[in-house]
Amino acid sequence: MEAAASTDVRIRNVLGRLEMILDNENERIGIDPTFDLKMSNARKSRCLYELSMLNRNASLDAVSPSFIDQTKHIRGKLMMNSQKVGAHMEACRSVVDILKSAVQNADADGIYSQEQFRYGDF
Repeated sequence: MEAAASTDVRIRNVLGRLEMILDNENERIGIDPTFDLKMSNARKSRCLYELSMLNRNASLDAVSPSFIDQTKHIRGKLMMNSQKVGAHMEACRSVVDILKSAVQNADADGIYSQEQFRYGDF
């Protein structure tokens, strides 16, 4: 019984830490240019790994109802996080496309390109 109580405390701590990470990321992504998305993602992954290790032998009947409610709450935050990360990645792709086009336009400044001097064209 004591081991189960210890595991419950550890699960609650990991869920709390995951929720704080999600709140921080959801608040700062796309707004704070100093935000380290890679580090935040590593922290989320670590929490999810810890949860899977803590629950690897647990049956669904043994899960506390409070964990189910907390997990549902976190799932909503994860869904919002997924949307924000997706929008952030799409914005990054758009910036890369703009920069790529700018470089290509700068290269096409009226000077002959390498493609215009292929040997097969003579």
